[in-house]
Amino acid sequence: MDFSSILRQIIISAPAILIAIVFHELAHGWVAYKLGDHTAKLSGRLTLNPISHIDLFGTIIMPFMLLILTSGQWVFGYAKPVPVNPYNFKNPRAGMALCAAAGPAANLAVAIVCTILIKFIVVPFNEFIPEFISYPLALILKSTIMINIILAAFNLIPIPPLDGGRILMGILPLKYSEFMEKIEPYGSLIVILLIVTGLTRLFVLPLVKFFYAILSLF
Repeated sequence: MDFSSILRQIIISAPAILIAIVFHELAHGWVAYKLGDHTAKLSGRLTLNPISHIDLFGTIIMPFMLLILTSGQWVFGYAKPVPVNPYNFKNPRAGMALCAAAGPAANLAVAIVCTILIKFIVVPFNEFIPEFISYPLALILKSTIMINIILAAFNLIPIPPLDGGRILMGILPLKYSEFMEKIEPYGSLIVILLIVTGLTRLFVLPLVKFFYAILSLF
């Protein structure tokens, strides 16, 4: 992969990654705020300013490394987690589940908006928009759709501290929720193991296909 290809992929992927992670984390904080927890707001995280959400490794270093190592075939990243205090909710378990679900829901919403923009603006008005604008815009929108769909699907893996695990902890009977709480300290290692062995695909790929089926409705 030559330098020009790397630069092109960065220009396409960087806005898509920033959009995905900013809306994902903002959604967590916004729902928490609406449910009575002001922790994210007091931490300055209820903002669309990407600087407030950027994690040095997850937002910059890791995506760049993946870009190089996979020749641009797999680019992924994450932001600083938004701080949430569930004890500020009237119902801590249900509130945490709603906060967790908000992130993937926001990513799916962003993908839907990008799909609508492509279908009803970029494509119909393509002949009236200069190619040097329309072509990269279409690539960025398509990349934004893909990254948001993958981020939503990946985060819904039912293992804490991922959103899917936190959702389960909020809706399962208490004894099962307590069991998941016990494995949470090892959750990141379990997820890494699943990634290394390729087992994440068994969950993520069907969900990605399902989300793309939803986008086809638009």
